[in-house]
Amino acid sequence: MSTLEIRDLHVSVETKEGPKAILRGVDLTIRSGETHAIMGPNGSGKSTLASALAGHPKYQVTAGTVTLDGEDVLAMSVDERARAGLFLAMQYPVEVPGVSVANFLRTAKTAIAGEAPALRTWGKEVNQAMENLRIDPAFAQRSVNEGFSGGEKKRHEILQLELFKPRFAILDETDSGLDVDALRVVSEGVNRAHATTDVGVMLITHYTRILQYIKPDYVHVFVDGKIAEEGGPELAERLEAEGYDKYVGSGATMM
Repeated sequence: MSTLEIRDLHVSVETKEGPKAILRGVDLTIRSGETHAIMGPNGSGKSTLASALAGHPKYQVTAGTVTLDGEDVLAMSVDERARAGLFLAMQYPVEVPGVSVANFLRTAKTAIAGEAPALRTWGKEVNQAMENLRIDPAFAQRSVNEGFSGGEKKRHEILQLELFKPRFAILDETDSGLDVDALRVVSEGVNRAHATTDVGVMLITHYTRILQYIKPDYVHVFVDGKIAEEGGPELAERLEAEGYDKYVGSGATMM
């Protein structure tokens, strides 16, 4: 069993007016096989947490620690974090002109695993994963995300999740912009990865609709850069009914 442990994490971002604190002391532990839903209003720091964990240079960690099985994640480069088992499905997947999906997937898998996958078995694995996610096989020869719809980009992110088999997956608003059919397909992909690899999942979302398909073990409410309340799936149900009004502007910690 692996453990991703975040302790007293503080993160700032540089602005025209100088550094601005976004995360203000986050404590969170995720273990193999667990699914944690991170919820909260816009601007609460959810995506900043995802980017900081992945090593985005825009975000400066000013205090706290992040460890993966005792290893210092913050001391790792972005590629070292990926090889250690961290995976980020981005809220806004970027286009990579000139690099085909097929080449990207095999190159990334090789970099993560330290050796190239066997062509015969790799091809079958990619084709099966694309079929499961209802991705047209012709997309394998297209440039990464170039001309893809929002739903196609998100399915490509989950394709990577299934193929790369990380220890921990950070899914940053994977449900945004998806219609009901795409949401179901993407959720099924996450559930397959969870069932076959015991991946720990941090699922960042504003809404509870994706939680109808991906059942969280724990729910954490983010407000003003820290966790304001924690609970089980019943907390998500309450948020669906009541919203975030009770947290916004209160500044109260209710863990």
